[in-house]
Amino acid sequence: MSQSRHVPVMLQRCLDMLAPALTEPGAVVVDCTLGLGGHSEALLTRFPEARLVALDRDKEALRLSGERLAPFGDRATLVHAVYDELPEVLDRLGIPRVQGVLFDLGVSSMQLDEAGRGFAYAQDAPLDMRMDQTTGISAAEVLNTYPPGELVRILRAYGEEKQAKRIVSAVVREREKEPFSNSARLVELIRDSLPQAAKRTGGNPAKRTFQALRIEVNGELSVLERAIPAAVKALAVGGRIAVLSYHSLEDRLVKQVFAAGAATTAPPGLPVVPERYQPRLKLLTRGAELPTEEEVAENRRAAPARLRGAQRIREDAE
Repeated sequence: MSQSRHVPVMLQRCLDMLAPALTEPGAVVVDCTLGLGGHSEALLTRFPEARLVALDRDKEALRLSGERLAPFGDRATLVHAVYDELPEVLDRLGIPRVQGVLFDLGVSSMQLDEAGRGFAYAQDAPLDMRMDQTTGISAAEVLNTYPPGELVRILRAYGEEKQAKRIVSAVVREREKEPFSNSARLVELIRDSLPQAAKRTGGNPAKRTFQALRIEVNGELSVLERAIPAAVKALAVGGRIAVLSYHSLEDRLVKQVFAAGAATTAPPGLPVVPERYQPRLKLLTRGAELPTEEEVAENRRAAPARLRGAQRIREDAE
């Protein structure tokens, strides 16, 4: 597995965004999506006074990044958890507030590269797609058991797939003959069921369906809906959060949470806005920041990335 493939996306920009909050001794930074530990290693290296708490639901990722982060000793605490469990994790560790939070919502390079997990549509593999293989249902089960209407909804909502109905009717027809188990058969079916024009645009025609299945199998959007507000709540005043997302659904969610935090909640028409209605967050990005052309040229996985950041400027109103 080549290291060059595992260049963390927009790494420098994430570090710079979090930096003002992480210079004090004892600052705690949370990497909510540990993966192979690229961002975590960079955080520990650049902020020698900081302590890291890192979460991942994938046990294999925890094992590999544990080896990578071993030189940092007890400055790094690695936890097997989904990122919406952040409040419980911090509570168990006795950490009331943190100074920095980072989310990198891309599928980890390891999962894409490890053929047996079925995340990648470029190679044949069992249709699993679970990030934590000890729990939940696989992508094959979703394809084989969900009612057609539900499959169409998932492909439209999570994959933004315009041809959802065509793909699903082909899936339903085929699964009656033989249940789906491997990715190659699904890729072929998607290719066969799309009109010519749809095949000519936007890369592999299976991409959107695979994205939709992955989001459904891992409950990614509902987890994110809980996780981002929980992370904002965990920030100390002055603390900063950076979120890298890779498709418009994730980015929209992050944008909404940040925008709500940065808005005043005062009823209109008050001459002076009382403290309790003042914004809790200050936005650190104008819209979403995109990777540079050079970065995309070096690391194609960076292409769809969108970075948003915010700083906590006051406590929640009681």
